[in-house]
Amino acid sequence: MVKEFENTHFWALILGGSSGLGLATGQKLAKHGCNICIVHRDRKSELPEIEKAFNLLKKEGVEVLTFNVDGLKEADRNVIISTLKQHFGTAGKVRIFVHSVAKGNLKPMVSEEKTTLKNDDFRLTIDAMAISLYDWTSALFEAKLFASDARIVSFTSEGNTKAWKNYAAVSAAKTALEAITRNIALEFAPFGIKANCIQAGVTDTASLRAIPGSELIKAHSLLRNPFKRLTLPQDVANVVYLLSKDEAAWINGTIIPVDGGEHIS
Repeated sequence: MVKEFENTHFWALILGGSSGLGLATGQKLAKHGCNICIVHRDRKSELPEIEKAFNLLKKEGVEVLTFNVDGLKEADRNVIISTLKQHFGTAGKVRIFVHSVAKGNLKPMVSEEKTTLKNDDFRLTIDAMAISLYDWTSALFEAKLFASDARIVSFTSEGNTKAWKNYAAVSAAKTALEAITRNIALEFAPFGIKANCIQAGVTDTASLRAIPGSELIKAHSLLRNPFKRLTLPQDVANVVYLLSKDEAAWINGTIIPVDGGEHIS
C-alpha cells in the first residue's frame, strides 16, 4: 500500500471520530500515513472499547491524539487548538478536517404522546451540527494550523431535501451545514482551503439507530439501492480519502452522494 502522507507531517482532525463514519475515516487515513487527531464525547463506560479502536490506529505507525471533551464548547475547542499548536511545532499541519458531529434532537412536530419540537431544539441542533463547522474552521484558520492545501469534509444526508418524521431539526441543520460549506469553499479558497459535503447513503450507525423508525428507513433503502445493500462507513471513508489526495485539489463547494446510486431512485 502506498502511504502518500507518510513523513509529510500532515494530520487529520476528526470531530466525532470514535465511531461510525468518523472512526472509519480515521482508520482509512491512518493506513495511508496520515497522523490522526480525534475529538469525541463518550461515556466512561464506553471508553475501553473505544481505546481498543484508537490503539489499532497507532499500530499503523502514525501519531494519534485523542480528546474526550465537548468539542462544541469554545473553552474545550481552545484547549485542543492550543495543544495542537504546541504538539505540531513548526512542521505539523491539518491537511484534512472532518466534521462528523451527530448531536441533534429527534422529536416529532405533532404528537399526543411524545414531547414535540421547540424553538430551542432547532437552535441547539443547528448550532451543533452546522454552525460548529464554521466555528472550528475559523479557529483552525486563525491559529494557522491548516496546510497550504487543506481539505474540509462534512457529512450531510438525504434529509437535506426530503421530509422524514422526527427529523425536522436535523434536516434543517443539514441544509444549514451545506450552505455554510459552500461559503467556506468560496471565502477560504484564496488560502488554499477546499470544502465539500459528502451525502452518505443510509448507513447502519448508532446515529441512524437513534432515529425512530430506523428499521423502516433501512428496509426502504435496501429496496431503492441499485446494489441492494446499505452504505458502509468504509464506503464513505474511502471517498474522504480520495478528497484528501492531491488529485482532488480542484473539487470545491460540492455535495457528493456516496450511496451506490441510492439517491437516483
